[in-house]
This record gives sequence, structure tokens and C-alpha cells, in this order.
Amino acid sequence: MSAKAASSRAVAAQVLQNVLQHGRSLSAVLPELQQQLAPADRAWVQAVCFDVMRELPRYEWLIQQLVDKPLKSKVRIVHYLIMVGLSQLRTLNTPEHAALSETVNAASQVRQKALKGLINGVLRNYLRHRDALESQLSQQVPLADCFPRWMRERIQQAWPKQSDAIFNASQQRPPLWLRVNAKQFSGAEYLQLLSEQNITATVHPQLTQALKLSESLDVRTLPHFAEGAVSVQDISAQWAGYYLQTQPGMRVLDACAAPGGKSALLLEQTAGIELDALDFEESRIPRMIENFARLQLTANVIQGDAANPSDWWSGIAYDRILLDAPCSATGIMRRQPDIRWHRRESDIGPLVELQQQILTAQWQLLKPGGILVYATCSILPEENEQQIVNFLANTSDAKRADPLVEQGRQILPGDPTGEDGDGFYYAVLQKLGSS
Repeated sequence: MSAKAASSRAVAAQVLQNVLQHGRSLSAVLPELQQQLAPADRAWVQAVCFDVMRELPRYEWLIQQLVDKPLKSKVRIVHYLIMVGLSQLRTLNTPEHAALSETVNAASQVRQKALKGLINGVLRNYLRHRDALESQLSQQVPLADCFPRWMRERIQQAWPKQSDAIFNASQQRPPLWLRVNAKQFSGAEYLQLLSEQNITATVHPQLTQALKLSESLDVRTLPHFAEGAVSVQDISAQWAGYYLQTQPGMRVLDACAAPGGKSALLLEQTAGIELDALDFEESRIPRMIENFARLQLTANVIQGDAANPSDWWSGIAYDRILLDAPCSATGIMRRQPDIRWHRRESDIGPLVELQQQILTAQWQLLKPGGILVYATCSILPEENEQQIVNFLANTSDAKRADPLVEQGRQILPGDPTGEDGDGFYYAVLQKLGSS
């Protein structure tokens, strides 16, 4: 067990260093380094990394109290290894002896054997003074401080009554929502399959292919997962199919499609549509193709720039366009907790401009009478409702379409009055004129 456990701790420290010191995204680094581990250990590493990312300022404060002086760059990996040890003691409920011994042993695997004594001393010091440190921690680093100041202030300004709930929800593990492949099973039929395996779930009252599991589990163990019967997709994302209102025979574009979850939803829910799945990043195309293959779905996958259709568009207009635009991702921080440490306030202006460029370009590809659904996983008004208000003011042949006549739908993360989904925004726009 010792070598295996140490490997998990070493990998977790390496993930943290790649994200926090080298600026890489957690979604890219984590699967890459998890390949070194047995499948059973991968979820453990993810749990540690997510915990540290969610409470990074608190971990930094603790280390400041426990380490005499900051560790130099060449031994900085030990800083992250200490975080891994503290996470086990604070959050993961790892037995103390295992957290200490295995984290200390991991120092050898990150080539810092000489600093085993430091790691051991820091973790033991934390245990001796845990109650006092944790008492001070809640005062020194309140929950809101687990978000960059600029982000905290923007969220508080936009959502003064809901901001505390948003911060709290963004610190929680999201529930596991599934999308049942309508080509294979109804939601009720799949619920019965789960029940036969003693897996408890509930069907969404309106989106009947959406199931919420009572407890998270390894999705590979779900009935017929490998055959494409079911996919993981947050409930907020699943509303895209409802709002797009596709019909058989329609020509449909998913304008920013990777990794392909919403394209798959559209293909599953409506037979006989012709769907183009477009994405700008060439590196994301293979995963999209793999996802369609697992689900036994057919789409025309295109690598191209949604803001410059002349490079890839065939000239044949679309009946429906789904534009899940590039955004700040402030609505999915519980799912991608490193976003808060990578995103900068200076990013927002260029993102808003890019969204406007893509929306304007995509509008030209829509048939008269057609529908475009604009979506983001942001909770910042300038990326959402303000973006749509400005677009309508400058676009004479656009109007809001049912079911969202008055304004777009802003879903806040973990809204207790809603579905406990991610933060998301939807606006449904229709092009004037007859098709």
C-alpha cells in the first residue's frame, strides 16, 4: 500500500504545481497525470486537488503559520505536498498516521527526500495546534476570500442578495446529473435499471431524460454506459435542448460544440436532424468524435472559427443555432475550481467583445424564422442579459422568442429554489421573416 499511496500523493502535488505555479488548467493537467495511477486512485487525487483549489487562500494561510519561510522555487513541489497532507487531515478524513507517513514518503517520489523531516514536522505541528489554527482561519480567511477580490466584488454587485449563497454553492461538490440517451431508453426505463442495481436517482419533472443520482459514483459502472445509454451532463446544460425546439429534418449548428455534450443531447432528443458540430480548438476535436462514437451518434464535426464563418460555412442557412459562447465560466467554479485563480478581471472585456462578434456572425447563418439560443456558463450580467439587450438594440430582424419573452433565464449555481445546477444563462432569439 505504501508505494501506491505515496504515488497518489506525489501526483496530487504535481497537479497542484502545474496548475498554481505553471498556470495550466486543472481540466487539462488532471487527466494527463492521473494516467500514472490505477483507476481507483484517480478519484482520490481529484478530490484532493479540488479541495485545495476551492480553499487555496486558507491553505496558503495555514502554511504561512506552519513554515518559517517560503520554500524556494526549486523545492516548491514540497509546498504543494504539504497542501496535500493538510487536505487529508482537514477534509478527506484520512487517518492521521496514514496522512503523515504516506505524504512524507511521497517526498522521495518528487525527488525531495532531504525535506521529509520538514513535511513531517509541519503536519505534526498542524495536528498539535489544529483547533486554534482552524478557529483563527475562519476569521482570518472568510469564505468570500476564497475568491479573487475583483470576482467577489463583481458577483456582490450583480447579485447583492444572492452573493453569499453563490459563494457557498461554488465551494460544494456538484450533484451528479445524467442524461439518458433517448434513442436507447426513456428516463423512466433507465431509472428502473438503476433501481435494479440499488442505485437511487430521481427523474427531472420537466426534462424527463435527466436523472439526478442521490450519490456520486464511477459512471463506468452505470448500466450500459459503454454502449452510450447515458452521459454525465449537469441539469443546467440540459435545458439547451428544451430551448432550441428542434424538429425532424432541421439543419442545426452547435457553434462552440466541444466536448460535444449539447450536440449529443440534440441528436438524441430529435431524430432526423442534420447537425454540424463546430469548434475552434483543433485539439478538442478528437474527444468530440470519441464521444459521438460511444453514443452511436452521427454529426458533421468541423474545426473552425465561429466568429469567421466564411472559412468553413457551406452557405446553406440553419434552422437552429446553439451558441454556447466562450465566457468567464463564473457559473461552474464548483466544477472547475481553478477558474477563479486563472481568470483575470482584464479578461472580461475581451470576452464580451468576442461574444458579440460571434453572436453577430452566427446570426447571419440563421434562416428567417429560425431560432438561435445564446448560452453561457457565466453569472456576470455583461456577458448575459446586457449582451442580449445590446444585440437586440442593434439587430432589426431579431426578437425574443417563447418561452423567454421578457428576458433571458439566469440560473445561479446551486440555487436552492431551483435544481441545484450550475450557473448558466439562456436567451432564445428568433429571426424575423418567414422561412
